[in-house]
Amino acid sequence: MSRYLNLWLAQIRYSLARELMFKANFILWIIVDLSWFCLQLAFVEVLYFKVDSVAGWSKWEMVLLVSTAHLIHQLFSAFLLINLYQLPEHIRTGKLDFYLIQPVSTQFLVSTRQFDMGGMVNCLIAIVLCIYAAMQVPVEFSISNVVLYILMVMTGVVVHYSLMLALMTLAFWITKAQGLVNVYYNAFQFSRIPREAVKGVFRFIFTWIFPMLLVANVPVDVWIHGNPWPQAFIFVGLATMLFAMSAVFFQFGLSRYSSASS
Repeated sequence: MSRYLNLWLAQIRYSLARELMFKANFILWIIVDLSWFCLQLAFVEVLYFKVDSVAGWSKWEMVLLVSTAHLIHQLFSAFLLINLYQLPEHIRTGKLDFYLIQPVSTQFLVSTRQFDMGGMVNCLIAIVLCIYAAMQVPVEFSISNVVLYILMVMTGVVVHYSLMLALMTLAFWITKAQGLVNVYYNAFQFSRIPREAVKGVFRFIFTWIFPMLLVANVPVDVWIHGNPWPQAFIFVGLATMLFAMSAVFFQFGLSRYSSASS
C-alpha cells in the first residue's frame, strides 16, 4: 500500500511541475470551470426569483446541492477524469503497453498518472460555497453529520469513477471512444437535480442503474434531513458494487487488448 501511495504522490509532484510550465492554460481552465459554475448558480437564482420551493427544496438547499455536485465533479476531474479520458487513445496507439510492463496495477496507473491542479482550485471554491450554503440551511451542526457528508462526497467520486471507467473500457472494442465522454457529461447533469423532481422510469434508471441522482443528493440529504444512515449504507454499498463491476469489466477488456508489439 505504501508503494502505491508513494507512486501516487510522485505522479502528483510531476503533474504540478508540468502544470506550472503552462500557467496560461492552467489559469484559463480555472476561469472556464468557474464561469460554468457561476452560470449554474445564476440559474438557481432565476429559478427561485418568484418561488420559495422547488420539489420541496429551498433556495439554499438547492445551492448546496449544486455546489456539492460541482465539488464532487471537480474532485473527480482533478484526480481521475483527465486520465480516463486518455485511455482510448492509449489503446488505439499502443501506448497502453507502457502501463502493462510496470510492476504495479495497470488500472491504478491508467487512472492516476496525471493530476489536474486547476480542478483542485475549483474544489476549494466549491467547498467555500458549500460551507456558506450549509450555514444558511436551518440544521443543527454536528461532527457526525460533517463526517458523514464528507464520506458521501467521497462515495460520489467513486460512483463517477466507476461509471467513467466502464464507459472508457468500451474503447477496447470501439476505435474512437472519446465521444462517450459526452454520454458522461449529459448523465452528470442529473446529479444537480433534486431526486424528488425526477419521476417514473428515469428516476429508477438514474437511481439504481446509473445512480447519478444519488451522487450529490445523498450527501446533501444526510446533512439537512434526519435519519441519514439507511440511505448512506445503501449508497456506499451501491458504489462498492459499481467499483467492483467496473474493475472486472476493465480486466476483461484488458484481456482483449492486442499490444503494439503483438
